Amino acid sequence: MINVGQAIVLGIVEGLTEFLPVSSTGHLKITEGLMDIPVDDKAVVGFTAVIQVGAIAAVLVYFFSDIVRIVTAWGRGIAKPSERYHHDYKFGWWVIFATVPVVIVGVAAKDLIEGPLASLWVVAGSLIGGSVVMWLADRYGTHKRGEDDTSFTDAMLIGSSQILAMLFPGFSRSGATMSTGLLLGLDRVAATRLSFFLGIPALTGAGVYELPSALDSGAGTTPLIVGTLVSFVVAYASIAWLLRFVARHSFTSFVIYRVVIGLLLFGLLGAGTLDA
Repeated sequence: MINVGQAIVLGIVEGLTEFLPVSSTGHLKITEGLMDIPVDDKAVVGFTAVIQVGAIAAVLVYFFSDIVRIVTAWGRGIAKPSERYHHDYKFGWWVIFATVPVVIVGVAAKDLIEGPLASLWVVAGSLIGGSVVMWLADRYGTHKRGEDDTSFTDAMLIGSSQILAMLFPGFSRSGATMSTGLLLGLDRVAATRLSFFLGIPALTGAGVYELPSALDSGAGTTPLIVGTLVSFVVAYASIAWLLRFVARHSFTSFVIYRVVIGLLLFGLLGAGTLDA
């Protein structure tokens, strides 16, 4: 179904776009379409979910010290009630709770997500619709709150916004979470970092969940391994670049890029160059 060469290309696309607010799912589906890979095939859907684990591994490595700090504080709080005042202890629980809505919707709407909603028409519309939300969030957000100022409500709203990206591929998981963070008044770096942390359980869970079906449906072990390794390397570089970029720039360039890609995709679909 997917050969090693295609796996390398898809791994590069996944690594570049997973954490940029441009929709990794959308770009993967466009790339698959250009390579004549059926975007709604279960083996293909499983393959793309599995190679996301490489990108998630890049997050785990890049933020290793932060994750150890949060997990350690969470563990201390579990063992000693006197330690539960710590923000990191609370944040550990928030990540868990914020993942629950995503899991419920992901399981309940699995057939829709892998079927009708996998259409490139949906991707094109979601790219443009998500761009509007992102521009409004960046333009009108106060950018006054840092990571230590976040609350349980913030985590739940930002984490739950990942549902938009599941239902509307092209909206972008990172775009949805970052935009929600900005609308809640977080600064760009805080919104971006929270997008990383809150995405770890959902994306890892999706990859593990899809692994058996991806292997059973003929995705191929070697392409899966190659695609995952490539996505890890590229994603690590992408994370480092993005954090430097948002510290100094707005999201306007991402908004423009998304609109251009969305319009281009509409054009290719309308002309019959791509099969939805």
